[in-house]
Parts: sequence; C-alpha cells; structure tokens
Amino acid sequence: WVLDMGTGGGEVLSRVRDALPEGVVATEEWVVNAPVAYRRLRPLAVNVVRSRSLVLPFADGAFSLVLNRHEELDHGEVGRVLAPGGWVLTQQVGRDNWCELNEHFPRRTDFGDLRRAYRLGFEAAGLTVSIDRQHDYRVAFGSLEDLVHVLAVTSVWEIPEFGVDRDVEALLALEAEQKTRRGLELTESRYVIAARKPA
Repeated sequence: WVLDMGTGGGEVLSRVRDALPEGVVATEEWVVNAPVAYRRLRPLAVNVVRSRSLVLPFADGAFSLVLNRHEELDHGEVGRVLAPGGWVLTQQVGRDNWCELNEHFPRRTDFGDLRRAYRLGFEAAGLTVSIDRQHDYRVAFGSLEDLVHVLAVTSVWEIPEFGVDRDVEALLALEAEQKTRRGLELTESRYVIAARKPA
C-alpha cells in the first residue's frame, strides 16, 4: 500500500496514480480540500481519509511507500506506519524560497532551515536516508496580479495579514525590482529526502 500525506485537492496524486500500485490511500486535513480530493481521487480507486498528518490513523507497518509533498510530518509516525523495507519520499520548501520577498515584507514568516532537522528526524526514527538534495531555480509569475493571487492564498503562513491595500507599495517595489521579459521572477527552493526503513 501507498500513502500520500496531505494530498491537497489530489491534483498531483491524480497525475501519478497510474505509476503506483493498486492500493493507495491519501490523507487531507483541511475541510475545504478533503471533499475536492475525494471527488477527484475516488474514481481513480484512491481512498481519501480526512485526518491530521502528525498523528496518522493507520496500523503499524501498513505502507510500503509514504509520499509527502510540502506537508508537515512526524518522523516517528512515518516510521511507525512504514513496513519493513518501506520508503518515505518527501519534498519540502527550502528556506530560500521566494527570498526576494524578504526585503519588501519584513514581517514574512521565517520557518528556519528545516532540511537538516528532517534528515536527523528520519535517522532518529530508525530510517536510513539515501537522498538529501536541494534545488533552487527561477520561476516567473506572468503578472503582479498572478503573484498577488498566490500570496493571498498562502498568506496565512507566508505573510501574516497580507492585503493589497496594506501592501501596495511593497508589491509595486517588488514588481519594479523583479520584472523581466518572462514576468516577475522569484527563486523557488525545494529539497527532497528519501529514507528507508530497515528490512
């Protein structure tokens, strides 16, 4: 069995479903996303469970693969639900993600550099880390409006109390600084960690 933690609306899982084994379960905590994920994934034979990711409602050793994309996790819980020989693969957001915002939004949340903590957490849970890679790359938002839309959705954790009226000067300064022929360019930072539970 495969577990996809924090599947969101199931967008990514639906695209890779064909490459996975028959038994797949997805979790989603957010009340808005859970029904969307259910409608999208149920026709693909994916069971959707509404639950938190820090306390997984599954038996010990239930999964041979745990996938996690940008979702919080408890390393011990992941180790607990992994079968012997099972793998966890997680992609998380690096500290340098959208670093260009920092100058213009000093109240932006700093989550710290968690990459080392993830590695050490998996090792403390008895897993062997075989991949630990970070990749930073440039992305372009087509317009300031596109970026504002994304910031409005993510502002709960990215920029507390974000609002166009409050932040218009900062947004215009950011646009002037980062605008290229491609649009507003920002740095995206991601790291991937893969770890295996001993057989």
